[in-house]
Amino acid sequence: MNAPLPAPEQVFDYAADRIQQAANSLWPDSAVRLGPHVPSVTAYVRHIEVDGRPLFAKLSFLGVSLASLLRGACGPWPEARARQDAYIAATGGMLERETIQYGILHTARLRAPKITGYTAGVLFTEPITGSTLTDLVVKEPARTADLLAQMTEELAHLRQDQAAALVAAAAIPERSVPATFHRKFNGLSSRRYLALTGQAAPTLAAVVGRLLRDRLATPPGNTVVFGDLKPEHVIWPTAEPRPAFLDPGMSLSHPCADYGKVISRLTLALIADPPGSPRTRLILDGVHSFAGMLTDVMPRAERAAWLRALVAMWMMDATSILTTYLTAPTGLPLPDAAQAVIDHATAVCTMLDRTTADLNEHRVNGPDLWLRALNNVATAVRG
Repeated sequence: MNAPLPAPEQVFDYAADRIQQAANSLWPDSAVRLGPHVPSVTAYVRHIEVDGRPLFAKLSFLGVSLASLLRGACGPWPEARARQDAYIAATGGMLERETIQYGILHTARLRAPKITGYTAGVLFTEPITGSTLTDLVVKEPARTADLLAQMTEELAHLRQDQAAALVAAAAIPERSVPATFHRKFNGLSSRRYLALTGQAAPTLAAVVGRLLRDRLATPPGNTVVFGDLKPEHVIWPTAEPRPAFLDPGMSLSHPCADYGKVISRLTLALIADPPGSPRTRLILDGVHSFAGMLTDVMPRAERAAWLRALVAMWMMDATSILTTYLTAPTGLPLPDAAQAVIDHATAVCTMLDRTTADLNEHRVNGPDLWLRALNNVATAVRG
């Protein structure tokens, strides 16, 4: 008889209790009130107030996503809970390293949330309000290239030798695009996992197979990358000219890892919530111009390899997050953006299928592959 999977209410009650205990230990003389749970497929995040001061509290389960935990990746709940207690008691957990990385961001003079405390595996930060990268791109599509360039210029501060050494000592490589992809699609478990995506399974199996065959398109690297560069993690605070960065997952990798992820999530947002044909064209033209800023100075062969790596990173990330959304366990609250992607899964799958087929066709050179990928997005947006 199979052991029961962790129930969402068990996991969430445990997480809320841990957050309450951690907050009470940090602020024993303050009034702590837990607010709403923030829907997410990754970590457990909760609004809280400490003497009326709004904060975010974040708890990671064994360094895996909530979706994986609830699907039984860490065993039945008694086993997963015991492992989680040991994980919190040990040093070097993911959120401990994320806390260190916030310090690195501040040291490099990047804007980032202020840390208000870390204890017992729970990270507390101040909120930052403003417009996300997606908000601004949709509102002002002609600024797409400039906004992406500004984001890149800010992150360039992390390329300094001191910052690179600090990142290497507290890296979170498990959040990287290639690591996430290969962890999800590994051996027999990959087939069982893809079967959970329903009608999309045959197409996604073909997509995954192509990406696994094209390992040479995702070369390693030793550049500091932000690691979790989603558009919602890049926020322009109200009345501030510089963006702030949330949820770092920095490590040393190929720079395409960052650019592939932000382009993946930005284009998924366009497919899931089409802003209209003229805006879509302006946004995709801006993305193309941004890639040109990054690669036009490269020698021809290097530029071709770089653009192929960019498309591969993009496809790996989009495949990973789409399958996460399609297989989300019942009872796991999803962000509105996730449900919108699920509602447009057929269009996303078609884009992935066409682009990865081109990626495996080595007669398609890097620049042509890149343009075809953008055109596949435009077709998906049109439905």
